[in-house]
Amino acid sequence: MLTSAQQSIARQRDALAIFLQAPLTEFASACARVWDDLDALENALRKGVEALPYCDHLTAMNLDGVQISGEVSARGADHQYIGSDRSLRPYMKSVLPTTDYLLSESYISERSKRPSITAVQIVKRDNDPVGFISAHFHLHDLPLTAALYEEPKDWRQMKGDPSIRGALFYQQRVHSVLDQDVDTVIAVIEELILDHGIFHCDIFFSSNRATVWTQADPYRYRILTIDELIDPDVCLTFPKSPYPDTAVIAPNNIRKILEAFRDLRFADENIYLRIGSLNIFNGMVGLTFSCDGSHSISADEFLLKGLTFWIGRAVSGTSTVPGLPQQS
Repeated sequence: MLTSAQQSIARQRDALAIFLQAPLTEFASACARVWDDLDALENALRKGVEALPYCDHLTAMNLDGVQISGEVSARGADHQYIGSDRSLRPYMKSVLPTTDYLLSESYISERSKRPSITAVQIVKRDNDPVGFISAHFHLHDLPLTAALYEEPKDWRQMKGDPSIRGALFYQQRVHSVLDQDVDTVIAVIEELILDHGIFHCDIFFSSNRATVWTQADPYRYRILTIDELIDPDVCLTFPKSPYPDTAVIAPNNIRKILEAFRDLRFADENIYLRIGSLNIFNGMVGLTFSCDGSHSISADEFLLKGLTFWIGRAVSGTSTVPGLPQQS
């Protein structure tokens, strides 16, 4: 099943493919008539560049994917790459020799080092293929009109470094300064979120800090050190701001989420939470554990799953949370 981002990409590509196919078919017919005359071929390509909005350059290639014309752009014809083999470039891998027209996947240009996309059209003379023309575009030049995609709400797990997983039971949690004052930290962060405009927070339990984003200045983050996190006076440095009606996470669930972070931090000495994050507008919680796993999950689902879902049966048998089943 396609993600929201993939669906957005597919819609944008479909619109671009439809926009390009008709003019490229027309250019190919014009090129076919002068295919064996380089000057006339490049003149036809030049007219194509002039008629095709946002195109960086057009080139002609033979059936083997070898470039037979210069790179023709509004700046002129660059002949230094004539004879170059383009058959292994991303935009040619799928076209040889099975289809008349193809819009490539986006790729990083070898020369500009920027995201690009290429449309390839077969050139036929008397219904026999003689080569290809390719139209090259830089993504930053295209008037992309797709709406910003919606971040999915379903639970996602991202696997990390397998070497961390392999050494999991050879490590133990070291009590950080934040661990020692975690209840104070929870109270301070809850206050900042509920009454001082903080809408996103990343809590780094092992490195004794938090990174926060505020509605009053959403494009810049603030780093709160442990000295600030355990000092309620830090709340005075953020302007008062009522909890927004547009927040997805209910205000009474903020403390529940933060306390669940604490419980996951202390539940086991081998498998424990290193980083917990929450965003009240996304309604999402992020978890990074001492093993190689990171998770993104809706706040409601996170609270429903409970502690034992994440830690299992306290595999090391050293749980510090009362009531968590121990290893027999």
